[in-house]
Amino acid sequence: MRTALSRRNFFNQSFGLAAGGVLLRNFGFKGRSRGRGLSTPLIVTSHPNETGRRAMEVGWEILSAGGRAIDAVEQATNVIEVDPEDMSVGYGGLPNEDGVVQLDASIMDGRTYNAGAVASLENIKTPSSVARLVMDRTDHVMLVGPGALEFARSFGFEEEDLTTEKSRQRWLDWRENRGDDDWGPPDHLRGLPETEAGMPRPSVHEHGTVNVLAVDSYGDVAGITSTSGLSWKIPGRIGDSPIIGAGLYVDNEVGAAGATGRGEDVIKSCASYYIVLRMRDGRSPQEACEDALEMIREKYARVNPEFMPGEKFVAINRAGEIGAAWSYSGGRPTMSIRSADGPDTFTGTNFRTGED
Repeated sequence: MRTALSRRNFFNQSFGLAAGGVLLRNFGFKGRSRGRGLSTPLIVTSHPNETGRRAMEVGWEILSAGGRAIDAVEQATNVIEVDPEDMSVGYGGLPNEDGVVQLDASIMDGRTYNAGAVASLENIKTPSSVARLVMDRTDHVMLVGPGALEFARSFGFEEEDLTTEKSRQRWLDWRENRGDDDWGPPDHLRGLPETEAGMPRPSVHEHGTVNVLAVDSYGDVAGITSTSGLSWKIPGRIGDSPIIGAGLYVDNEVGAAGATGRGEDVIKSCASYYIVLRMRDGRSPQEACEDALEMIREKYARVNPEFMPGEKFVAINRAGEIGAAWSYSGGRPTMSIRSADGPDTFTGTNFRTGED
């Protein structure tokens, strides 16, 4: 087993050479929390709202009856996907720049080391369940676009319009007032001398995703990540959510991790896989989530010392420890929890401000 890299050595090695004088106090991150330990079975979601809490109760019914983690995460995620008020996933999700809702989802079963995913799926409310069928009924991992839709139809899924009046109005407002879109250089290159100076960042871009992770009474681990992706995205854009190792990763001997935020940055860092590797090295889920944010910051510091994307990571391990961290400009990440101890919430750390 490799020796866990200390935070001090990590920053000394990464920032000393790459950031050109960027100081740690710019982000003020302490990262002293090891997170929280709970009894298993256990299920968590990145959604701290009422829908997330209802989803946890649905998943807990399965786990408390001796059911499998893989079934618990699927049925819990479905609760969130069909909620028309939740514009981050499934029905009522925010559309692309053409006004079309395209969904991505992935699922991974630690017990069988199997995974499934769908991307750019239209007209199906529960993409996580289609991803489950890709995992269970094929020897593939990912189906995309029309092929994913035809696959879902072949298993009896009915096509439905995924836009609601609320999500359509949000798209119409964006279309009438848009000042920018996804065309142009990546965010971390905007404003640098090598690119067009002062290019504006879209002020109304939104992204939302749900992660659901569980450990069952057998000690098996499973997870799902589901999303409608980046709002107003270029049609066909696929984020990190359906990519195993980026938006989701599960290792039955270790635990699971999921990501929300700007998917392009999560894809390039293989963040969920990295978090699980850090847990394998002995880091707690909380520490591993923080490590992933440090790693991403270090990568971008070599190119643009002022850039830090907004990401949120959640993780659990087989022992029932949990963690969450994000890099948004304010507040702290919260997730919903359900275990034998009852329903609860957990609040993690803010990498950007140092709040813990």
